[in-house]
Amino acid sequence: MMAALLANVAYSTGFVLEKRALSALPPLSTTRPARLLRLLLGSPLWLAGSAALAAGFAAQLVVYRTLPIAAAQGLFVSGLVLLLLLSSRVLGERTTGRERAGIGLILCALVMVVASLRGDGDVSRTAATGTLLALCVPSLVAGVWLYGAAEWRAHRPGRRPPTGVEYGVAVGLLYGVSSLAIKGVSGLLTTDGLGSLALTLLRGPYPYLLLFTGAAGLVLSQAALQRCRASLIVPVCTTVTCVFTVVCGTVAFGEPLPHEPWRLALRLGGTALAVCVLLTLPRHDAALELEGSER
Repeated sequence: MMAALLANVAYSTGFVLEKRALSALPPLSTTRPARLLRLLLGSPLWLAGSAALAAGFAAQLVVYRTLPIAAAQGLFVSGLVLLLLLSSRVLGERTTGRERAGIGLILCALVMVVASLRGDGDVSRTAATGTLLALCVPSLVAGVWLYGAAEWRAHRPGRRPPTGVEYGVAVGLLYGVSSLAIKGVSGLLTTDGLGSLALTLLRGPYPYLLLFTGAAGLVLSQAALQRCRASLIVPVCTTVTCVFTVVCGTVAFGEPLPHEPWRLALRLGGTALAVCVLLTLPRHDAALELEGSER
């Protein structure tokens, strides 16, 4: 529980620090990743945010070793409340009434998922490589394609400023795959000896999934976070990551669905509600349009 709390605080703080740093940097472009990385690594504030996220990653590994994947995700998404508070107080971001309603419904959906969990579930350690890749590879392709499509629409002449929902969904798919890989790595940490552990990891898909999602997620997420509000893009990304990890992780790691009808209804209903809210969130930033018209 303490590890989950630490992960929530570290992730929320890291995102806010990175957003502050990004607002002071020149516009970032995903088509120039080397320049993007050079600018990021030259910002002490961004490095501090990255260090906070790294601490959250370490705490996440501890949680995955002690809890089922669905239970772990339920604890992680509670950090959204802290993120929203920090983005409002520290970043001064404002959300519209429709966006606040959508975020509130997302939190309700995630609470439903958490309420469907049992505290005495078995913690699965391994996943079949074929099943894992069958779930992850199409998701990675879909995430990259969706991000590219959002970029193309955003740069069209006369395009209204985006809220970042599409970016959040795309990056959320990448981080969902990353969460499955983290879960797999955490299950292998019991292997005796560093040499044996390294050999076991290299033979499996986990380090390669982490390498791709880490590099692609860094470039795509930072460019999106610079353009869009953290108070909207991060909840969307977190929700997609959570839903993807719970649904696909349950399949990949063979963790059973709830047997009680009411728990199963909460799990399925919460997932459906989260997806429906994401489909109805506004795609254009009314606040930026208003600022532009006032100028």
